[in-house]
Amino acid sequence: MDGQSRDLNLGHSHQQLGHGGLDLGQSNELDLQQNHQSLGQNGNENGRSVVDDEQHQMVIHGDDHHGLVVSDGNELDQNLELVVDDQNQEMGLEEADSDDMVHQHHLVVSGGTPVVQSRALVTNPNYELAVGQEFADVKSCRRALRDAAIALHFEIQTVKSDKTRFTAKCASEGCPWRVHAAKLPGVPTFTIRTINEGHTCGGITHLGHQQASVQWVANSVEQRLRENPHYKPKEILEEIHRAHGITLSYKQAWRGKERVMAAVRGSFEEGYKLLPQYCDQIKRTNPESIASVYGNPQDNCFQRLFVSFQASIFGFVNACRPLLGLDRTLLKSKYLGTLLFATGFDGDGALFPLAFGVVDEESDDNWMWFLSELHNLLEVNTENMPRLTILSDRQKGIVDGVEANFPTAFHGFCMRHLSDSFRKEFNNTMLVNLLWEAAWALTVIEFEAKILEIEEISQDAAYWIRRIPPRLWATAYFEGSRFGHLTANIVESLNSWILEASGLPIIQMMECIRRQLMTWFNERREESMQWTTILVPSAERRVAEALERARSYQVLRANEAEFEVISHEGTNIVDIRNRCCLCRGWQLYGIPCAHAVAALLSCRQNVHRFTESCFTVTTYRKTYSQTLHPVPDKTLWKETSENGENENPAAEVIINPPKSLRPPGRPRKKRVRAEDRGRVKRVVHCSRCNQTGHFRTTCAAPI
Repeated sequence: MDGQSRDLNLGHSHQQLGHGGLDLGQSNELDLQQNHQSLGQNGNENGRSVVDDEQHQMVIHGDDHHGLVVSDGNELDQNLELVVDDQNQEMGLEEADSDDMVHQHHLVVSGGTPVVQSRALVTNPNYELAVGQEFADVKSCRRALRDAAIALHFEIQTVKSDKTRFTAKCASEGCPWRVHAAKLPGVPTFTIRTINEGHTCGGITHLGHQQASVQWVANSVEQRLRENPHYKPKEILEEIHRAHGITLSYKQAWRGKERVMAAVRGSFEEGYKLLPQYCDQIKRTNPESIASVYGNPQDNCFQRLFVSFQASIFGFVNACRPLLGLDRTLLKSKYLGTLLFATGFDGDGALFPLAFGVVDEESDDNWMWFLSELHNLLEVNTENMPRLTILSDRQKGIVDGVEANFPTAFHGFCMRHLSDSFRKEFNNTMLVNLLWEAAWALTVIEFEAKILEIEEISQDAAYWIRRIPPRLWATAYFEGSRFGHLTANIVESLNSWILEASGLPIIQMMECIRRQLMTWFNERREESMQWTTILVPSAERRVAEALERARSYQVLRANEAEFEVISHEGTNIVDIRNRCCLCRGWQLYGIPCAHAVAALLSCRQNVHRFTESCFTVTTYRKTYSQTLHPVPDKTLWKETSENGENENPAAEVIINPPKSLRPPGRPRKKRVRAEDRGRVKRVVHCSRCNQTGHFRTTCAAPI
């Protein structure tokens, strides 16, 4: 390489670099002396990395950790530091070789102010080109030239490339650098025939690079992404800039990551294509499970997927509380979509996912379909449809779907969604706290007292609350059994892993969910085997608290079932035959309240016998008694019978990706609330022409 392209510009040697305290002139003199010594030992007294005239060999030194610092405007970066030792340590070198030099190039921008580029060049065999050097094929040859061009910061232009020849030159006009490689006879090997002169162009003066393709980005970060799939495109940009001095676009980094991840886990398009086979594998490995995929009849584009494992169905129908929560999360994958949940609660209060639905978009029709599938699931697996209590937000599609498919169910609104809407409207912490206290109130008197407190602070807030029927959200008015659950914000509870799965291809996402469920079932099954109590831990704690409070209560017995319990809080009537108390705690939670415990103790009854069966350890173990079985790798899905025919008819069905496509870039963090979607926009009015649809500033009506 021509030494002119790497000469140090000493004209600015006395310039100071900001607050770093590093004298550029001293640094250049030191580097120059070391460079002469280094090159002198290598037999090149002129201090240039040029072509050896006798051997016709060009040596290009590169490093994976080139740093590039460019001043903004006409000022130098004050934080510029020239550090060699740290970079060598990153490469795993204990000592810097004599060729490990920091070269300074003063590139001129349009303003005439020199721009400082800092390059740390370390000898690397991958960047070493020589006449007679051989490559496995033409692709390997092109790849070596590309890497060398990126490392030395010049761009190449292909002159000729075919099955037998490859010729490239420097992309800068007038630069004589040129390389020619040809195929050896009888083998696919390519060898470098000639390398013409060195560079006179001085290298590129911009931050991008023609040879930094998406595939090059993918190759550069492949190992890092295999170790850490959460490596972000922004981090990829920073790493490439730090290592190679190249500034790429976010889209290039994003596409490079997608290319690597597609090789690691399969492409998004392949995931949709294999969905019918995947559903068939779920039903084969987990008999009596439900797995169905639906495409658009016109173009077979993906529309809906419904999955419910047999272990979840058995546990919910036979051992869980008759309580379901409905929620969803927006997917962050290439083709967007929405993941729908139907989740029960086990005896210890933990989430027990029953069914999952993936839809191309959240809509009233898709919620109606999901709840219809849920109804069919329960109808097939139960002799008598249980009278469910369903919790969700106030979205119209869910409300209509529950009413159509579960007409006898008690439908309650999730307090988390309700309080968020209330907070957005009034932004008053005291009012929000009072709203929650009203929701928790067990009796109508307590509830109305809290609403009056709200009304004293804000009549508008009280009016807002009263517009929503309390039977849909307030414990005191709710007719079903929520067992103390006021929220159905499932996504927040599953946040630790469901968000990770939401960005994967659809089969990978469903496999992530299945593996999590499989792990939960096994862990909870084994944990319950260690319990020696009659009730699950949370129920045992609740009973223990009730026992402690009941010791100070006075109990008067009316007959074999009815009791009057007197405490400092007042008097309550307990009926142990009907399992109810005037405070309503026993009915609402399914566990005897302190008043009921006092009454039961007075007549020598076992308190544990009067709790709901779902809270017993025996029932809990039954909840997780079934096993979620693994699904084999997709390479094993193609199975044929003895006569050679394909036993999997689902393999003949092709599902195309949905039409919704997420553009590259940072996803929007704040989602549009379901209750706001479809809301009529405010009508604007022009004060100049008295017409609607525009403002005065944009009015085009004649004066």
